[in-house]
Amino acid sequence: MKKLMFLFILAVLSFSAISQERHIKTSDGVDLYLKIKGEGTPCLYIHGGPGSGSYWLEKFSGEMLEKHFKMIYLDQRGVCRSSSPREGNYSMDRMVKDFEEVRIALGIKEWLTLGHSFGGILQMGYVERHPEAIKGMIMICCGLNMNEAMEEVVPKACEILGIQDIKSYTDQSIPLADRMVKIQDLYGELRAKDLFWKMGYADHHSIEIMNESFNDIPNWNKDFENTAMSIEDYRMDYKAKTVSIQMPVLFFYGKNDWMAGPNHYKGVNFPNMILWGSDVGHLPFIENKTDLDNAIYSYQKKYDF
Repeated sequence: MKKLMFLFILAVLSFSAISQERHIKTSDGVDLYLKIKGEGTPCLYIHGGPGSGSYWLEKFSGEMLEKHFKMIYLDQRGVCRSSSPREGNYSMDRMVKDFEEVRIALGIKEWLTLGHSFGGILQMGYVERHPEAIKGMIMICCGLNMNEAMEEVVPKACEILGIQDIKSYTDQSIPLADRMVKIQDLYGELRAKDLFWKMGYADHHSIEIMNESFNDIPNWNKDFENTAMSIEDYRMDYKAKTVSIQMPVLFFYGKNDWMAGPNHYKGVNFPNMILWGSDVGHLPFIENKTDLDNAIYSYQKKYDF
């Protein structure tokens, strides 16, 4: 009986070491939700959206990622299972401070970051401010210049909808914040006509799978999603800054990704980079995990992470 109890306790402790839910209170009182799973080099997942949360990545690709790294799945402030700041502070400085407070609370000296989509902008803001905390960056279908990305993405959305006069969406003299309002209306029309999947997915079934995952979490916090694109920090050109980042980077892009832009990799000039183009749209975590796994394995092998 004692032996069985010992084995049970050992199993529980082993599981806790692999999978652990945490809540970390930030210095300005925000409750951040995170889950730690896997073994190896610590890797912070910086989700996109803005506001997409960390849950779906864990659900669809957790098993693959956790064999490579100790994954830290974090819901950013104002997103999913994390609370919102009372003062409404969603600035880049504050977001980066959250990342650092999580790292320090977990006792991690330095880690990798893995960003998807809009998460690439947050990665760049983080590495600019705290390069000493980051061993390397994995960027998956990331956009690093929102203004430039729209030049490629918006014409495709208009093409799908059969809109010929696209000047009001692409005119550079109109501030990006104003154009983003119209672009969100454009995306709304795509969704209303059940055509949005053509922007980033290989088939309609994939977007159904993705959308269903958002129903798994009750009371999903959308505060950051509703305010992010009004913040100037996130509309800067971070692509131009890549040339000064010396750490190893995996830049994985989709050749059929019309949400970040299939040509957005051009002008990304990290000096120490694996550039990996894949026959996929915006969600390799669902539609081409094998190639993504191969890319991550190559990155690990080359840089010994």
